[in-house]
Amino acid sequence: MNGCIFCKIISGELPGTLVYQDDLCTALMDIHPINPGHLLVIPNKHAPDLKTLPEETAKHIFATSQKLAASVRESGIRCEGINLFVADGKAAMQEVFHFHLHIIPRFEGDGFGFQFSPQYAELPTHDELEKNAYHIKQAIEFLNQPG
Repeated sequence: MNGCIFCKIISGELPGTLVYQDDLCTALMDIHPINPGHLLVIPNKHAPDLKTLPEETAKHIFATSQKLAASVRESGIRCEGINLFVADGKAAMQEVFHFHLHIIPRFEGDGFGFQFSPQYAELPTHDELEKNAYHIKQAIEFLNQPG
């Protein structure tokens, strides 16, 4: 897509430090890493978000990410754990609107974390959980309708 930094990296128009590439996806070093070894796994064909990412490509990206995460652990880079992270949409902190999955090496005391809202401590009632589950199930049925 015109103007997309990840599309430009894949096409060779812009430099990127590639770690892996196949017909469906590319893995590259994040230029603003949370920790050393932070990778991004991106589809080779532009998809701005999770919704537009073809299902087969999504499956392939996750399977590839599993292998890449194992490789990071075996690389000698400090890594006591791994976070896989997808920011899907502006409200979820997505900044580059070309789907990408972060593979973030983690270690005790690395300083990275999520900040939870004060409402996080307030557990929902069972009825609230049931109500939300109902709405999600209805959306699943709607999305699975033919045509």
